[in-house]
Amino acid sequence: MKPRTLKAALIQHADQGDTDSNLALIGEQVSLAARQGAQLVLLQELHNGRYFCQTEETDVFDLAETIPGPSTERLGQLAADHRIVIVASLFERRAAGLYHNTAVVLEADGSIAGRYRKMHIPDDPGFHEKFYFTPGDLGFKPVDTSVGRLGVLVCWDQWYPEAARLMTLAGAEILLYPTAIGWDRRDSSEERARQLDAWQTVQRSHAVANGVAVLSCNRVGFEASPRASDPGIEFWGASFACGPQGEWLARAGPDPQTLLVELDMQRSEEVRRIWPFLRDRRIDAYQDMQERFID
Repeated sequence: MKPRTLKAALIQHADQGDTDSNLALIGEQVSLAARQGAQLVLLQELHNGRYFCQTEETDVFDLAETIPGPSTERLGQLAADHRIVIVASLFERRAAGLYHNTAVVLEADGSIAGRYRKMHIPDDPGFHEKFYFTPGDLGFKPVDTSVGRLGVLVCWDQWYPEAARLMTLAGAEILLYPTAIGWDRRDSSEERARQLDAWQTVQRSHAVANGVAVLSCNRVGFEASPRASDPGIEFWGASFACGPQGEWLARAGPDPQTLLVELDMQRSEEVRRIWPFLRDRRIDAYQDMQERFID
């Protein structure tokens, strides 16, 4: 088997205030990453603007766009200009009153290689996503690209081992998570540390359990809530890449950064030969996994 490496870039940034400014920044960073040899770029969740789910406002639906649409056209041109695959994250308008949180994969020729609609939709203080997003209906299907078969999931999906497993069983070579997660400013330093550690640990566990690399790209910066009485969210960044044994390959801090990482695409084969978890799964004994709870 010939060695195969893949250089990826994770663009972690703060909201620039509007769609044009965010896409301009992304364009600059993609160009820089491409000059450094990147073949794949992962963007953060809902990168075109602020994280609007802190409140429930019907006017926000005006931000949604069709796919294909203006953003996929602009990002597709960016992908084609640099011959690079881009994983984007958009607020999709499917029909009047029907919207999704959708990841789109742009092929290196600028075409849309595929999309994934976020399956797990949270509804927590500061994260009112159920108001805006219809749960995905495309299933857990990897997207075939010129750089490999990509298992794209989105943010809240990263807490669910079932999602990572199903993507892997469908042949995903890498798991990728565009993300928007951060702290309530009222959280203690101890609580903040626990949350960040849990977030990293659960994703690394998906890498270990499935024998695949994981890329997770999170936004940074404080975003105030439109309601003065709410504390806002301090997005913690910490984007990272880990290998199929959960080993750290690259880690970002809390500030804007384009993280570059080289992935050894043979590692999954090597790791699965010594840790054959897929071989030893007891698929004959997992029927109850389809139950909400076993009383």
